[in-house]
Amino acid sequence: MSHAGQSAPSRHEQSADEATTWRDVVAAYVGLTKPRVMELLLLTTVPVMFYAARGIPDLKVVAATVVGGALSAGSASAYNCVYDRDIDEQMRRTRRRALPRHVVSPVSALVFATVLAVLSTVILWFGANPLSAVLSLGANAFYVFVYTMWLKRRTTQNIVWGGIAGCFPALIGWTAVTGELAWTPFILFLVVFFWTPPHTWALALRYREDYANVDVPMLPVVKPGREVARQIVIYSWVLVAVSLLLWPVASTTVLYPVVALLLGAVFLVEAHKLLGRATRTDVLSEMNPMRLFHASNLYLSLLFVAVALDAILGLPQFLF
Repeated sequence: MSHAGQSAPSRHEQSADEATTWRDVVAAYVGLTKPRVMELLLLTTVPVMFYAARGIPDLKVVAATVVGGALSAGSASAYNCVYDRDIDEQMRRTRRRALPRHVVSPVSALVFATVLAVLSTVILWFGANPLSAVLSLGANAFYVFVYTMWLKRRTTQNIVWGGIAGCFPALIGWTAVTGELAWTPFILFLVVFFWTPPHTWALALRYREDYANVDVPMLPVVKPGREVARQIVIYSWVLVAVSLLLWPVASTTVLYPVVALLLGAVFLVEAHKLLGRATRTDVLSEMNPMRLFHASNLYLSLLFVAVALDAILGLPQFLF
């Protein structure tokens, strides 16, 4: 979608730009990387490295993977901010980002994103291995070209398939340690894949008017809350089932399946509660989708912490 139709900054915006301090500019560039998204991606990278090493991995490799992965994620987010600056300017959730506020120019943001992409590839190539670097670059490209530029504004399945980019950290963390792919990281890849729709649709329910105003066909925009909640429940059940596959596939200890079952039970309860509320009413304040959104963050964080602890503690394995 073309951005040529955007209006020039107003006098008020121009005067605000003149008063911008270097701290504001630094904060704006940091904001382009979407640090909260970056944190979540790294949280699914490092625990996999511990599991791949069956203990404490080489800390130099961990450092290179964390820095390289963070720069790659930041690059993808910055590219996203450049392309989506027209709709970001109109949405309540995003109008305070750097580009809508004209603190950073689109050209500067584009250069920034490209520099981060190059640096991340170099760091992962030499600090981890070429396979991890290629996977990271592929995730970046997938997020920008497949999700941002193709799917996001065209289909309700945008986040389902576009979310694949966020699944790559599991593969990158594993290959950084082992230098090869295996079934174990693919199970964790699928965990993130099936986690993404419930997580994102809950947030999209909260901001569905924003998405509707800019013609982004997120599922909550084109379907009633009841149907969105039903889809969330379906994906949540599949998510929990897939999470338990790690036990037999990776021969985990007793710790992981117990934690996965407990976390999964809590997640399913929250998903069904959302469905119950959405069945009774389509009023956003009464549906309270952010309760599930926050629960989903906690679920994924603790599940991947359990993956790392499983490798470190080495408790007795379940017997079949």
